[in-house]
Amino acid sequence: MFTIAEPLTTDPGSLSAYFDGSQALLQTIAGVLDIRGVFPRVSEIARKMLPHDALAMSCQDEHLNVHLEASSNDDVRGLMSDLAGVPMAPELLIGDLRRETFPLAERSYWRERIDACGYRSLLRVAIPARDRLVAVAFWSKQANAYDSRHLPLARRIVEHLALGVSHERLANTASTTEYDHSRKEPADSQTRFPAAGSGSRTSDKRVVGESAQWLEVLNKAAHVSRTDTTVLVTGESGTGKEVVARFIHRVSARAQGPFVALNCAALPEQLLESELFGYERGAFTSAQQAKPGLIELAAGGVLFLDEVSEMSLAAQAKFLRVLQEREFQRLGGTRVQKANIRVIAASNRDLRKAVERGTFREDLFYRLQVFDINIAPLRERRSDILPLSEAMLQEIGKSFGQVPASLTQSARQALLEHDWPGNVRELRNALERAVILADGEPISAAHLRVRCEVKWPAAATLTANLRTVERATIVQVLRECRGNKARAAKRLGLTRTQLYGRLRKYGLEEEPISAVA
Repeated sequence: MFTIAEPLTTDPGSLSAYFDGSQALLQTIAGVLDIRGVFPRVSEIARKMLPHDALAMSCQDEHLNVHLEASSNDDVRGLMSDLAGVPMAPELLIGDLRRETFPLAERSYWRERIDACGYRSLLRVAIPARDRLVAVAFWSKQANAYDSRHLPLARRIVEHLALGVSHERLANTASTTEYDHSRKEPADSQTRFPAAGSGSRTSDKRVVGESAQWLEVLNKAAHVSRTDTTVLVTGESGTGKEVVARFIHRVSARAQGPFVALNCAALPEQLLESELFGYERGAFTSAQQAKPGLIELAAGGVLFLDEVSEMSLAAQAKFLRVLQEREFQRLGGTRVQKANIRVIAASNRDLRKAVERGTFREDLFYRLQVFDINIAPLRERRSDILPLSEAMLQEIGKSFGQVPASLTQSARQALLEHDWPGNVRELRNALERAVILADGEPISAAHLRVRCEVKWPAAATLTANLRTVERATIVQVLRECRGNKARAAKRLGLTRTQLYGRLRKYGLEEEPISAVA
């Protein structure tokens, strides 16, 4: 959290408003990929911390060109763009816009617009956010509304918004083209080495969700990203631990460095050590030439250790030295090398229990758990299922070179009712399979083939219930296909002959589809 050393509001004793507003701001910003869409809400939250009648924000490059602008209302929309090319101090405080001089005051239309809207005071604060300058202007219709006491709080609000801008730019999912197109990240900044052996698909579009649990995860990740602190991410398999690790990397000062991932469970003990630390020529029989390890390859960036609980005790002892002393040696080598890396570890197991069993070193556990982030399973944050599904369908459609598939109401219901023991990974696989089966049609529950958790009835009523379920499924698919039996049979995985047989069985053959119940 920020260190509060100066008065923060008009009432210096009112710190609760700051803390409540700060938390609300972070939650609002962390959950979106285009800050402009929630800027009126941002203004509403910030107004409780620092009163204003309008809020405006711009993002400028080193040449003072404005690349992004957001405003809380139409009064100040476009005003920040007029500041392009105008050098300004990091902080600007104007008590009365009608009496004091200020940048652009010589432009009559600018002054006329401000006067017409009735604005009298201006407080503008700008802070650097990587290679951009994020500036936020607080406008008030009251003269002398701001003084130097408001600057500390204004800076902290702008810091939160700058974090949101960095998230938006680096997530690379929305509005990226509005930034500097010529700026490209190094080719190795997203390196995932084959030796890692994970094989999992990772996309920044997975930084999607609106549940309180997921926003809390992003909130923690955003806070720790400003440091080089070691992070331990825990959660069931498939919950998105690597997604969170990549998010931390992409909004941190190490974003220009590589992201190197190693699945500790995918390699046997000897191979794990050689991949992690590297080796010198002759270190073992097949070592015909020296090879750098992943610690060296991750220099300046992040080393992500997935399933760290599967690391052998011998490897744990060697890696403990990396965390403690920030140095290591290649296998078979004598030269000590510095480890300029940030470590993010992940585990789907309870490391405390592993320590109790003696399969995981206690000292390494405490070195890794400096800052821990736990990701709740998908079944406990069901409000994330549909947003994730929509993002994944966009991603799948793009990879297939086709228009993203849509979800029918029955499919949405099936997605929400399934417990997803495989979490986000299972959801992605189910959607990809459904897109293939749907073959360009809207996805129905039948395409998803997910099994919802049900309480099985007594054996005496089982047959009747199965008949009810099958009849209801056929009716639902027929409605979605508007009575087209050929399409319905295809969706149900039946031949037309089989479908007609079931229609006769359930007395649906002659019923108009709108009347079927």
